[in-house]
Amino acid sequence: MDVLSELLDGVRARGALFRRTSMDLPWSLRFAGGSPLTLATMLRGRAWIVPAEGEPVSVGTGDVAILRGRAPYTVADDPATPPRAVIHSADHCLRGTGGGEGPEGSALLLSGAYSRQGDISERLLHALPEVLVVPGSDCHRPLLDLVVEEIIGDRPGQQVMCDRLLDLLLLSTLRTWFDRSEAHAPTWYRAMDDPAVGRALRLLHADPAHPWTVAGLAAASGLSRAALARRFTAQVGEPPMAYLASWRIDLAADQLRETDATVGSIARKVGYANTFALSVAFKRLRGITPSEHRAAAAPPRLRDRGEGTAHAGEGGRRPTPDAGPGKRPADRLPTGGAGGS
Repeated sequence: MDVLSELLDGVRARGALFRRTSMDLPWSLRFAGGSPLTLATMLRGRAWIVPAEGEPVSVGTGDVAILRGRAPYTVADDPATPPRAVIHSADHCLRGTGGGEGPEGSALLLSGAYSRQGDISERLLHALPEVLVVPGSDCHRPLLDLVVEEIIGDRPGQQVMCDRLLDLLLLSTLRTWFDRSEAHAPTWYRAMDDPAVGRALRLLHADPAHPWTVAGLAAASGLSRAALARRFTAQVGEPPMAYLASWRIDLAADQLRETDATVGSIARKVGYANTFALSVAFKRLRGITPSEHRAAAAPPRLRDRGEGTAHAGEGGRRPTPDAGPGKRPADRLPTGGAGGS
């Protein structure tokens, strides 16, 4: 398995959340945050994404944007347009209303969100910027059409279909982003093009539990110990053993959240002799112990009961919202309105 496949392998939505919103100028939506990763695309019109920090990012028709982190952000026709609705996770749903691409409006936004932290590995989240955009010309338009077709319908198995479609849309977009030469991909990914450094990185990723040394990596990479250390640090941004420590802790953090394996067994699996060794390294790099990380990652219901497993008792299905009397369609924002849609 190549390094990118390894990075993307853990992506698996459970209870994907979608929202389709039609708007007329001027418009601005404030997303309250809470999702570890969100995808957004303009099916019609153009938009600006205004992150919690940093400069606004332009999104054209058909472009796909990926937003990382739980911080609030704004999507608007213009960065200066004040929010006219605040969108919470509960405002996402599986179904839209109407046919085709939805109600007429100058802009049509489709967004999909991962509902739980465990759906995306921390290794992947750490590799991404706060906001990235892939141009529509590089995106897979039939896949977007399939997403729209699925969420406006009401068929058996819809939640599972939406989960897999969100995964496929994310994987397709990220693979394109990583492959684009101008993308600000992680330094370790760009360093893969260097024969010696790339070889060392592949060895570390393939077997992180091995008792690696700089001398051993250098011998396998065809360089002297000093030459590999200099070249690795220059291209990756940190020395080989520091990179290995971070990689091991990222792997351990994912396993602590995703499995109920003991801390000791996880320690041995990622290259530490025992629980104490992993705890010391984890505390140094993350500021908390492995047990504290596991407890924080557990669902609130389990935290209240003092349980620390990552998935026990979690449900993955999002029921289709009732569009009964007195409820407005979920995907229409009234012109000039101030409420959520």
